[in-house]
Amino acid sequence: MKESTRMFVTNLVERYPVLESCSEAVSESIQLLIESYKNGNKLLTCGNGGSAADAIHIVGELMKAFVLPRKLSDEEQEKIKQVSQHSDYICKNLQGALPAISLVSETSLITAYSNDMAPDLAFAQQVYGYGQPGDVLLAISTSGNSSNVIYACEVAKAKGVKVISLTGDTGGKLKALSDVLINVPEKETYKIQELHLPVYHTICLALESEFFGE
Repeated sequence: MKESTRMFVTNLVERYPVLESCSEAVSESIQLLIESYKNGNKLLTCGNGGSAADAIHIVGELMKAFVLPRKLSDEEQEKIKQVSQHSDYICKNLQGALPAISLVSETSLITAYSNDMAPDLAFAQQVYGYGQPGDVLLAISTSGNSSNVIYACEVAKAKGVKVISLTGDTGGKLKALSDVLINVPEKETYKIQELHLPVYHTICLALESEFFGE
């Protein structure tokens, strides 16, 4: 991990001293994701309610530029030029991406599966379909006890997918299923969610620094 990448965790604790207890777990999560991306893997995200919104938010920060420019390499641009009549426009606007998929966004799949099979396995079904060894699942649950998130994590473990859990202070049942547990020190749902945002923003900033920074 670059020193500039590590600084984002330091900055997180400076801005939010209450998160000092989570700093090691945040660093471990960043390192786990760096290794996963370097091996050509991807991130899956899931959660319910406000955590579902967070799951989508994270994908948005990873799949396009967050704060740094992500210009395509000369090699990537050349490949596009060889096949496209619109290469100038495409190369000017495409941005480097860190592959990430939100499991809460597939409305047709989720509703069909929920109607035909088991609603609380809708995330697990997608982990089963998408997940490959070396991928990472970021499971978000303020209580750490959301059944559909727990089932997704159990399937992830069976598929060789690493699990990072983002929870409230106890970690709930997700604690036992996590390769890395980020349990922010709050008990009330909205207060937990208020701390989740700077945590995952820090992770996204750090990953962008690692792969697209100087």
